[in-house]
Amino acid sequence: MRRMQFGICILLATLAAGVAARGHGHRDGSAPAAGNFDYYLMSLSWSPSFCLTHPEVTEQCGNQGYGFVLHGLWPQNSNGSWPQHCTTSDTPDEATIARTLAFMPSRHLIEHEWETHGACTGLDPRAYFDRADHAFAAIKIPPALRAPQAPPALSASDLVDAFVAVNPGLDDGMLSVDCHNGAQLSEVRICLDKDTLAPRACGGRVRNTCRVGNLTIPAVR
Repeated sequence: MRRMQFGICILLATLAAGVAARGHGHRDGSAPAAGNFDYYLMSLSWSPSFCLTHPEVTEQCGNQGYGFVLHGLWPQNSNGSWPQHCTTSDTPDEATIARTLAFMPSRHLIEHEWETHGACTGLDPRAYFDRADHAFAAIKIPPALRAPQAPPALSASDLVDAFVAVNPGLDDGMLSVDCHNGAQLSEVRICLDKDTLAPRACGGRVRNTCRVGNLTIPAVR
């Protein structure tokens, strides 16, 4: 009886691990095909929050004074799935990495974003990071979040309103706010048209993860 109970426990643990793994995956059940997606999700990382837990990333966190930096430009599907790790033999060359460090200030991040997301766009590395540069440059950062020397007293709703106010064509159905543990600002994510990079409505699974009320927003260092 004990052997049977032990076997059942192992089976249940294995099934639970499989469910958890699928829950954290970005892909749907089909093999990812480069260029086959509906729109981009641009993720703007609040660098002061990142650097509190990753001070060893000196390219980004060595007293550089960054506010929002580009985390990634991710292929996304309207049903909430997204492709990852598409097959490619391309890698970003040194000239591309050097240009990209201006707005994505970590070599490791650049290489990771290409392997995980960029390869699924159907673009080569230079074209992908040029597109990411244009997308990032086209979004205006609200004045209160450009280089705050003191922590801004803003809620997730305030952040959405602030971005909408300074970006014509953007509305609250086209972006979301992501928080660490529901309280600390981590990222603002904006949905963009695949061809024009203009803001567009988000698809499934793009939603706010922040608590109600003012967030913890570390000041720029």
